[in-house]
Parts: sequence; structure tokens; C-alpha cells
Amino acid sequence: MSTPAEQPGKPESPRTPEPSGVDLARVALRAAKEQARARGNAAQQKKQARRGGLRSGARADGRDPLPLGAAINRLITERGWETPAAVGGVMGRWPQMVGPEVALHCEPQKYDEDARVLTVQCDSTAWATQLRLLAPTLVARLNADLGQGTVKMIKVLGPGGPGRRYGPLRAPGSTGPGDTYG
Repeated sequence: MSTPAEQPGKPESPRTPEPSGVDLARVALRAAKEQARARGNAAQQKKQARRGGLRSGARADGRDPLPLGAAINRLITERGWETPAAVGGVMGRWPQMVGPEVALHCEPQKYDEDARVLTVQCDSTAWATQLRLLAPTLVARLNADLGQGTVKMIKVLGPGGPGRRYGPLRAPGSTGPGDTYG
């Protein structure tokens, strides 16, 4: 019988030596360590699930306590509330933004984020007219403070009048006390 090297047309294949006793021991040890590691990870996961989840260790992670300000800032960023929060800050600083005299007579009511409209109510029709004249300047000032395009328009409301009274002592056709509530 001929050996593979003597057969014509067949390439010679390199022989890999069979693992000896020491190499077999290394392969077996490596396999045993991997199995033990897998069993240990499974046991650790079961133990953590029984205890109610992972425990915080020495390193910082997302479950560690935060200062209140940092937690609120993170919540605002995660929920996308940056613009409403900034406008809310302006409502708190309204007297500094418009001046103390205007702030005495005109008060911001609400901000519509979709339309980007700030609604302001005034205590008399004269102040409502004055604020309507100041609106373009005020929009520019607000956008400079909050970021361009945050406020597109200021909706100015006049004073709200007293509720209508119905009853036997009401004079027909009377609408109320004239100009101040219109």
C-alpha cells in the first residue's frame, strides 16, 4: 500500500499533531472554567432577581441619588420640556422683563407651545392697548432671552368683567359698566 505522499495527483496535507496529555489537560481546564463561569453568571442573575434587581456597588450608575436640581434638569431634558420651562422662568421674571409699571397692570397667563403664543391679560383696556403697541419689542426681548423663535406672538387680553347677573332686578338691555370691561 502506498502512502499519501507517494500517490500521484493528491496534494500533501499537513498533519496536525494529536494533542498530548498536557495539551488535553489545558483544553479540558479551559472548557471547565467557561462552564463554571456560565453557571456562576446564571446563579448570580437568579440571586439578583430574587433580591429585587441589581444592587449599586462602588461605582456610580444611573440609579444613584442625585441632587434635586440635577434630577429636575435631567427630567426636563428627558421629557423635552426645555421651552415650556424657560417660558415659565420668564413668567416668574416678568417684572424684570417688562418693567415694574407694566408688570403691575399686565400679567402673563399662559404659553401655547404649539402656536408659540404668550397670552397676557391686562387690568384695563388702556393698558391692553399700550401692551399691543409694545408687543413687537417685547417679542424680540423674549426671543433674545429664550432663544430665537420661542415666542412668535403675544396675545393681549383686556380685563375680564364681572359675571352677568340675571334676576328680577336686572334692567333689560344693560350690558354692564361701559368701557372698562370690553
